Amino acid sequence: MSLLVAPDPDWPRQAQREADLWRSTGVLGLVAIHHIGSTAIPGLPARGIIDLLAVFHDLQACDAARPELEQLGYDWCGTLDRTGRRCLGRNDPDTGLRLFQAHCFSAGSPDIRRHLAFRDALVHNSALRAAYTAQKAHCAARHPDGGCDYGICKSAWIDKVEQRALDDPK
Repeated sequence: MSLLVAPDPDWPRQAQREADLWRSTGVLGLVAIHHIGSTAIPGLPARGIIDLLAVFHDLQACDAARPELEQLGYDWCGTLDRTGRRCLGRNDPDTGLRLFQAHCFSAGSPDIRRHLAFRDALVHNSALRAAYTAQKAHCAARHPDGGCDYGICKSAWIDKVEQRALDDPK
């Protein structure tokens, strides 16, 4: 089984449905939810895990929402070594495969702008999408099991694109 799967035009609808689920639970302090990551980029191969960026008034509100989010089937993953972030994941109960990852930040966090700028740069630039597709394929070939090594392999490329997108938002 390949680490990357072909683009699925249903990913945005799945992300919207999941965001609506979060909103319908009445999670206090939730400001916004954005679809980010490769599944948010039309035509881009991805691991098939939908990434959400949840914005809370502050991290205390996010921490307080933990019971409600766990009721939705999310596992609390903590900070994953990044201060100012909380991560959660939801797996398919039948297969155990990861379906959703949520990256939670306080309103005003520069990480929000960084993630959205990267997504938007890829959405609006076909050459950049092609280059990222090649980078992802290269890293998937080197690290077919995914995990941290796959992410590390892509990180320098992503950092450069993020910085350009932040410096020159179009």
